[in-house]
Amino acid sequence: MPEVENSASQEPGDGLAAVVALRRLADQLEDAAVEQAMRAGWSWPQVAEALGVTRQAVHKKHAKRLIAAGVTLRRRQ
Repeated sequence: MPEVENSASQEPGDGLAAVVALRRLADQLEDAAVEQAMRAGWSWPQVAEALGVTRQAVHKKHAKRLIAAGVTLRRRQ
């Protein structure tokens, strides 16, 4: 893992605010990518594998939002 340079003049609060902003951005990127994959017909296991999580975890995190967005979700066959 690359080491992040931390300037001595940087306030700890600035660094922590940056972490919060990056987490929000990562969540937004994940939401968009999962929605795109599901609209393209991917299954929950495919999305989960790509994200490195379980099918249950990705379903729990994204299913309600996707349904509200009008995405047709695949059912188990």
